[in-house]
Amino acid sequence: MAEQPMLKFVKIERDMPEKRDADIRREDFREIYAEYADAKAKEQASRCSQCGVPYCQSHCPLHNNIPDWLKLTAEGRLREAYEVSQATNTFPEICGRICPQDRLCEGNCVIEQSGHGTVTIGSVEKYITDTAWEEGWVMPIAPSAERAESVGIIGAGPGGLAAADVLRRAGVQVTVYDRYDRAGGLMTYGIPGFKLEKDVVMRRNQQLEAGGVTFKLDCNVGEDISFDEIRAAHDAVIIATGVYKSRDLAMPNGEAQGIEKAIDFLTASNRKSFGDDVADFDSGRLNAEGKKVVVIGGGDTAMDCVRTSIRQGATSVTCLYRRDRANMPGSQREVQNAEEEGVVFEWLSAPKGFTTDGDKVAGVMVQKMRLGAPDATGRQAPEVIENADYVEEADLVIKALGFEPEDLPTLWNTDGLDVTRWGTIKAEFTTGKTAVEGVYAVGDIVRGASLVVWAIRDGRDCAEAILQKFGAGETVMAAE
Repeated sequence: MAEQPMLKFVKIERDMPEKRDADIRREDFREIYAEYADAKAKEQASRCSQCGVPYCQSHCPLHNNIPDWLKLTAEGRLREAYEVSQATNTFPEICGRICPQDRLCEGNCVIEQSGHGTVTIGSVEKYITDTAWEEGWVMPIAPSAERAESVGIIGAGPGGLAAADVLRRAGVQVTVYDRYDRAGGLMTYGIPGFKLEKDVVMRRNQQLEAGGVTFKLDCNVGEDISFDEIRAAHDAVIIATGVYKSRDLAMPNGEAQGIEKAIDFLTASNRKSFGDDVADFDSGRLNAEGKKVVVIGGGDTAMDCVRTSIRQGATSVTCLYRRDRANMPGSQREVQNAEEEGVVFEWLSAPKGFTTDGDKVAGVMVQKMRLGAPDATGRQAPEVIENADYVEEADLVIKALGFEPEDLPTLWNTDGLDVTRWGTIKAEFTTGKTAVEGVYAVGDIVRGASLVVWAIRDGRDCAEAILQKFGAGETVMAAE
């Protein structure tokens, strides 16, 4: 009788891909995890319990069919595993790298709850699709017939690109407008290479372009082209701009030189990785080399900033967060990686202002906090501990406090685009439909700052809703 290929979690322990030594990886921006070898991927996939109610799948925003592609991987049927994986996910190799699996699929794995250690879902997902690229299984989009309808997408981040992929596969004519010179949004310019190497994103951009998606880059809506012009050129428009306006701190000396926004710091670093000329980096303004760096915030953007600072050669890197470790919003896996690389975390610490040397920042005035009684939601609010203030020396302070939406109706000089009290666009939950006829919105500009995987989900759902509205439609020619 052939050996049962699954349920091996009782005799095979969880084993992540090899992680490069911290002293080595802090010297470059390459990804920190090695690839699984084929045998190791099969072994780790075989730990899946194939449970009747797959919580990993139900807690994945895309509802990826995780048990099935784990089983196919364990059986050596890797091409089939790839086909199942990509059926629900536009960018599985990207999600495998940057999704917070510890909070989503892996965090809800049944065998994790029983004490056996979760299946390494993200690493297997990454392995499957990386292998698919290497083997040539990932093909350019080739619709069976071209359609007459046209859709304009504003924003080339994960939500916009996921929608473009679904629409183009159906033969719809798709044009993507983006303010940056490369597509990918925060996947290109926000997330550092040690989490997501840039060639991984660029090859997806190239695949979309080869499949007939038109990109109009360096195109700032409201300046280079009006929103009304885009609406007039297309049968439907999807707004997928993301949220790029940084939250700020109104504090004493907050305008001093050396206090920077996280998005500016990360974008400069990522541009350098492409070999671009970046004046603010070359001048030293957005370069942490030789500096005492303090990062304010506890989310994944803050983790990106502290780990980037280490790699740029900061003399010290400190992260201030006003709650404790258990209550921070960022990935615990990222905190561990940062600590291994030399980052110091000051928990229950909040800024109250900045000290200066002339017009330059010299330190952060820190007030120590404690967690008070839980509120109605059960979350404990930080409270100041009196007479416990101190100054954390700093040459560079990076504010990683999250992002807010820009005022699109004003920027685009358009009426009828309703927004919430938070400034996000009002749109139907599943379709992305807004109050303006033929205009849809997806991703962070609707949800507020969220995860790449949720933007992909929104983009795919919106594209399906648009296709349903178009109906059978009119095909203009058979695709070659």
